[in-house]
Amino acid sequence: MGRGRVQLKRIENKINRQVTFSKRRNGLLKKAHEISVLCDAEVALIVFSNRGKLFEYATDSGMARILERYERYSYTEREFTATDPESEGGWYLEYGKLKARVEALQRSHRHYMGEDLDSLSLKELQYLEQQLDTALKHVRSQKNQLMYDSIAELQKKEKTLREQNNMLEKKLQEKEKARAQWDQQNQHQTSSPPFLLSRPLPTLNIGNSYSPASGPGTEEESARSRPQSNIILPAWLLRHGNA
Repeated sequence: MGRGRVQLKRIENKINRQVTFSKRRNGLLKKAHEISVLCDAEVALIVFSNRGKLFEYATDSGMARILERYERYSYTEREFTATDPESEGGWYLEYGKLKARVEALQRSHRHYMGEDLDSLSLKELQYLEQQLDTALKHVRSQKNQLMYDSIAELQKKEKTLREQNNMLEKKLQEKEKARAQWDQQNQHQTSSPPFLLSRPLPTLNIGNSYSPASGPGTEEESARSRPQSNIILPAWLLRHGNA
């Protein structure tokens, strides 16, 4: 006997419903892929399971581009009728566009975070991998550039500090050298012997002043006992003394 016609109604058995969903979903995705290849058509397929899990398929153009194209063509008639941007139709059209864009961005974000990847095809996974590799290269390049800039700044500071250190060390050496010379000079002055007189200072006998007990003999003896002096007195001083 041939296969009977299947009545289209909700399958009550949970296990059978899940098995049927998996089979029909795979077949639907396969048919979408076949029509896109055979007819060179842009196909976008979105399926949500009863548990809320997303399954989608899109051609090489991408889901976001197909959805944007769908929005432009599906709301063309409403754009002509709703000329007033403040009208209810204009707000409804803008709401639909923004909602679809937000959903596409959220889906892309989940894909970049490594979530909900079961619904992606091999080409979509390869494209996602390329995008992640490119983003990772940009991040590493920026990180390396920041590290190089930081190292160059530290080297510049090190050079400046080294020059300042050398300058201070040179000034310190000059001060120590000057202090050593000053100490050496003071030590030489303190160690030198005091000034000694080689002979007693000569005494001056101005005039012929005699004591009361002086006499001729006494004058000769005193003249012999007096030391000889090399000092020559001026004539006016001698005349004044003899007077």
